[in-house]
Amino acid sequence: MDAPDPLPLRTEFLFRMSLTVGPPQGIGPSRGTELRVVPVTGGTVAGPRLTAEVLPGPAGDWLRVEPDGTTHLDVRLTLRTTTGGLVYCRYTGLRAGPPEVLARLGRGEAVAPEDYYFRTALRFETGVPDLAWLDRTIAVGVGQRRPEGPVYDVYAVL
Repeated sequence: MDAPDPLPLRTEFLFRMSLTVGPPQGIGPSRGTELRVVPVTGGTVAGPRLTAEVLPGPAGDWLRVEPDGTTHLDVRLTLRTTTGGLVYCRYTGLRAGPPEVLARLGRGEAVAPEDYYFRTALRFETGVPDLAWLDRTIAVGVGQRRPEGPVYDVYAVL
């Protein structure tokens, strides 16, 4: 029996999210990784499906850095839309690449996004009726770590 054709994966661009962050709080070694809490101090969301500001708190990234520099993200944010509605956003992700590239990122240097892998999976919750579609959406983000903070292009998986 022949293998069935793979099901298609379609996406729709939702928005670009740019975050500003504060200094990381090093918790220390934990479960074989270095645990850091990075406060998110603000940011913007701008795109065809959502425009909002990222509220400065409580918001943060509870990230774990493996010995080889691979980073596992666990981020929680609140977004306030231009109409005043609130959206809770949570995402997990992975940033990985060659050790010398990850070291440059760690020093806060600008690195071309194609030089490393940075992807996220996002979920949303809101009580805003016009945005209820977010509650039923899984989104993926393609990220880059700029010196001022991370930037993600976010796509709904259709």
